[in-house]
Amino acid sequence: MIECLLTSASGTMERVEAPCPGCWVNVVAPTDDERAWLEGELGVLPEFVRSALDEEETSRVDFDEDERQIFVIVDYPVVDEDGTVRASLPLQYDTMPLTMVFLPEKSLFVTISIRENEVVADLRGGRVRGVDTRYRTRFLLQALLHISQLYLVYLRRIDRISSSTEARLHASVRNEELIQMLNLEKSLVYFSTSLKADEVTLNKIAQGRIIPLYEDDQDLLEDVLVEVHQAIEMANIYAGTLSGTMDAFASIISNNLNIVMKVLSVITIVMAIPNIVFGFYGMNVELPFDGVPLLDNWAFPLLLAAAGCLVAAWIFKRKGMWH
Repeated sequence: MIECLLTSASGTMERVEAPCPGCWVNVVAPTDDERAWLEGELGVLPEFVRSALDEEETSRVDFDEDERQIFVIVDYPVVDEDGTVRASLPLQYDTMPLTMVFLPEKSLFVTISIRENEVVADLRGGRVRGVDTRYRTRFLLQALLHISQLYLVYLRRIDRISSSTEARLHASVRNEELIQMLNLEKSLVYFSTSLKADEVTLNKIAQGRIIPLYEDDQDLLEDVLVEVHQAIEMANIYAGTLSGTMDAFASIISNNLNIVMKVLSVITIVMAIPNIVFGFYGMNVELPFDGVPLLDNWAFPLLLAAAGCLVAAWIFKRKGMWH
């Protein structure tokens, strides 16, 4: 999908039929024909397009001196693999690349994303204040600020989900809750890695050698850096807390297993006493001695076995082996 958007005189985002100076060209999951149009009509470098559509591409900023094109790619947070929460699977977060290309000669700003995402939808829907497509650098920084704020929102969600899952684990240790905690821990690793890469990209932008910055842009960039630093700190804190929680529950599960095995062993020993007594009295052989008491009385071995069980149970109780 390709759409051209331009900020009107009233400040609203409006669609235009064709690219014009000062407009924003939004590209989402382009087809082969749309990729050809990007490279042929707009003149976006093919290597930039290939990098934009690579899910494994890391955050970076690049500049082509010959074509005078600036290429910025950052990671933004998403939910699950397709942007939705599937009820049958535990919740997991991931990151996806969003590419922004400056075309100074045509006064165009191009964004390329692999799929529909919350960042582009909020920018297009006017949910980000002060967006003007004619100011490309400010538009870039506003998009980066919104991405960093989304990270903070998603990190708070992860913290709430982690607390809720931990509360359920206190009541009953089940595989579903453990898998959910593992997925959240994995999500925090993805977030932390992407945020650190985004921070490196922002520091390169802050140098002003690749993208010229004005005074207002400097203030906005500082806000973005503050938000990114806060998100990195939150991700590290939540990851450490979640890792400690998982280690604690692993110890609890191991301890519970040991308790169960101990109780089962005690029950096995106690239940083995009647087998020994009945096996001894039930031997169908002629004994060479007459030392077996009350051999013809069936009630005696039964009472003997019961007494042996009670004595063994009392001994294990005294030693605290039943819990």
